[in-house]
Amino acid sequence: MRVVLGLLLLLLSLCGSGAQGESGGLGEVGEINKKTAPKDPAEESTEQTTNQTYTDIWAELRALRDMVVELKVYVELLQRENSVQATELRSLETRLTTTESKTSDLEEENADLQARLSSSESELLISKSRIDQLEKENAVQATELRSLETRLTTTESKTSDLEEENADLQTRLSSSESELLISKSRIDQLEKENAELQTRLSSSESELLISKSRIDQLERENAEKPKVAFYTALTDAGTLGPYNIDTTLKYSKVFTNTGNAYNPSTGFFTATVNGVYYFQFTAYGYYAGTMNVYVYKNNQRIMSNWEMNKDVEPEYFTKSLVLELTAGDEIHLVLPSDHSIYDNSDNYSTFSGFLLYTL
Repeated sequence: MRVVLGLLLLLLSLCGSGAQGESGGLGEVGEINKKTAPKDPAEESTEQTTNQTYTDIWAELRALRDMVVELKVYVELLQRENSVQATELRSLETRLTTTESKTSDLEEENADLQARLSSSESELLISKSRIDQLEKENAVQATELRSLETRLTTTESKTSDLEEENADLQTRLSSSESELLISKSRIDQLEKENAELQTRLSSSESELLISKSRIDQLERENAEKPKVAFYTALTDAGTLGPYNIDTTLKYSKVFTNTGNAYNPSTGFFTATVNGVYYFQFTAYGYYAGTMNVYVYKNNQRIMSNWEMNKDVEPEYFTKSLVLELTAGDEIHLVLPSDHSIYDNSDNYSTFSGFLLYTL
């Protein structure tokens, strides 16, 4: 690299000198030639040779200049390559640093392993010495063992007979123990079932006592509570109305009248106790024109319902009421003037009610 740079500097200096010669040196020579007197043919020949030499030199200098330009381009390429190589060199240095660090760690581990190996070798020598000692002891024990084996053979023969007897006893004992375990398991199961049954029986008896007590209480309350309920139908006569005046509807067909609170001769229901009562009525119309029913509490109208019968098909409606009444309050239904209602043996038009609870 340094040699290349030296050559470049030399060529640059030559180019500078040649440029000065082209612009100044040759001009001066020309001027001198113009000022001097004519020369002889030998001098002219020498001068021509010199001029030709200068011409060749300038041609070479131009060639050198072109080479310098090419070298500059080559130098730039080299500089780029050097930049890439510098980057790779830094990467290699980083990897080298990492490798050296790992090498240092491995050397420390190797030193530790060497120390442990030395310790293991020492322990191995001690173990070998102990093994030799144990082998000597085992030789003595082998002799004693052969003697014991002889005695053991005799003992084993006797033991075999005893084992057969013992095996028979073990079999009988195992069978007895199995039966005993089954019996105990069954007894435990029966005891648990008996305990559960006792618990359930106690719980059932308690619940039965509570139920009986509650039933007695309800029976007493029911015996003391007034009973009021009625269900009636209007008539078997067919169409009623229209009339010229409002007419009280007397539901003459009484099916239920618990407590005798409803009077079929007047069509009035009379509350027997203070309480909340439920009432329901159904009005049926058959070729009846306009149907309408008023509901009266004492002398006050509290509801009115009507239905227009525009064709030959029958019409009906059903209404319900929940009323708070004082003992002696009366409820009755009224057919307004110029309106009709229908009923027959099929009981289309009905009136019913009952006591929900007392107050």
